[in-house]
Amino acid sequence: MDLKNVEIFCSIADTGNLTETARRVNATAMTISRRLAQLESELGVRLFQRTTRAVSLTSEGEEFLPYARLMLEAGETAKSLFNSASQGASGLLRVTAASEFGKRHLLPLLPALMEANPALRVDLNLSDSVVDIVGQGYDMALRLAPLKDSTLVAHRLADNPRILCAAPGYLARYGQPTSLSDLQQHRCLKISGVAHWMFEQHGQVVNCPIAARFSCSSVEGVREMCVAGIGIAQLTFLDIRDELRRGELVEIALSDASRHALAVWALLPTRQYMPYRTTLLLKALKAALQDVETC
Repeated sequence: MDLKNVEIFCSIADTGNLTETARRVNATAMTISRRLAQLESELGVRLFQRTTRAVSLTSEGEEFLPYARLMLEAGETAKSLFNSASQGASGLLRVTAASEFGKRHLLPLLPALMEANPALRVDLNLSDSVVDIVGQGYDMALRLAPLKDSTLVAHRLADNPRILCAAPGYLARYGQPTSLSDLQQHRCLKISGVAHWMFEQHGQVVNCPIAARFSCSSVEGVREMCVAGIGIAQLTFLDIRDELRRGELVEIALSDASRHALAVWALLPTRQYMPYRTTLLLKALKAALQDVETC
């Protein structure tokens, strides 16, 4: 299979336009159309629906796209094996991560990673929505829980339990709750749309209804209000690790419930082929999160 034809197929999928693809690869629209026809003939399927204004993937094209991208990546890696001038990771690393986690724990790693690997490019999508990493061509997704999709490969990076916390000043003023029922008497701060806080009792997850004095759509907003002593919050360990270490927040232990166990997961599209750039980022993340259980 001609990898140039595969590359053109991927470019058309990205742009949705043969003319734009022709401009990108410095070829004529007729050449692009001919190469696409060659690939479709070789595969025996139609990859795109064509109109006078645009093209769109057929179901066969959508199914072939992730494999096409892997073929291109494998080709780049194979070339680099025999290129003495090639050093470090290269190519485009596409990553999607939960917004707050990405800002706090992924973005700080990227400057050093990119400085050490000049040929590496990064496309980062910070979103709390579930992203189709196979269909959209991502190398990795970072989430607080593994997806149920069995076609994805999940790597556990670190424990990240939900923790009940407050500022020392708040506890000195209003006292410390010792049981789940005590929480109803306290000023609670929560993420918008979250009706319950989650705990564990005897190995089972329990939901505790919360009437919040303050709610916010972002973790950052809840954390800042908690540090200011406005109330009690339940956030994940990685959301408040630095504040716990500085003593700005303290963990609240309850007699009848414990932390709700969560973890940070790296989700990969396949176990059959992992680009070196993906491996490099996984190692950097594990190193940065290795002390997650020290508090």
